[in-house]
Amino acid sequence: MKISIIIPILNEAATIRALLSHLLKASSAIQHLKEIIIVDGGSTDASQEIVSNFAKDQKTTIRLINSERGRAIQMNTGASSANGEIFYFLHADSFPPKNYDLYILDEVKKGNAAGCFRMKFDSNHWWLRFLGWLTQFESKRCRGGDQSQFITSALFSEINGYDESYIVYEDNDLVDRLFTINQFVIIPEYIVTSARRYEEIGIWRLQYHFLNIHLRRWMGASSEDLYRYYKEKVVS
Repeated sequence: MKISIIIPILNEAATIRALLSHLLKASSAIQHLKEIIIVDGGSTDASQEIVSNFAKDQKTTIRLINSERGRAIQMNTGASSANGEIFYFLHADSFPPKNYDLYILDEVKKGNAAGCFRMKFDSNHWWLRFLGWLTQFESKRCRGGDQSQFITSALFSEINGYDESYIVYEDNDLVDRLFTINQFVIIPEYIVTSARRYEEIGIWRLQYHFLNIHLRRWMGASSEDLYRYYKEKVVS
């Protein structure tokens, strides 16, 4: 089995080269990686140029493909062209632990077809440390896209991938469906993700709106309602 890493990006010039370098250095064996697929949703910065230049001198296949904007759409687009038996979906500002590939392969060999890592932020703020601490628990309420997502290509196809009607909450929707069929495991190693969104918007403001989004979803809000709230309260 080999892993296809799929990374959706939009204007990630500040982080994408560091992430690609990290993925190659942190893997236990390059032969475990089938490819790294960068799915660009219309970047207007130097992201595409950085990826193309980095890919030239690498033994691991690194592909840059274009897609309509939207994380769910981009991840499905990447999956549709992936050749590995395992898909590993990763945010552009999240750095998996050393030997991440071996951890994923070991879980799949045990019969765990989907799961994620625990997560911690690159910040010492007590609340963000607390959020990271929560990711050790085996509850779907403690999950999020920043923890990354591995899933076998067969299972991904079986559950019809990401629901593209979700502009936000797409990761949680996938996790909800995986928990429903009892196909999810949390690897007890930590991925480190950027706290930049919290720093840009404000920790308490962003957390309040994230909790509101979760609450609205639990109360039956549609994907359109969630996106409307996110666009009005978070993006604006």
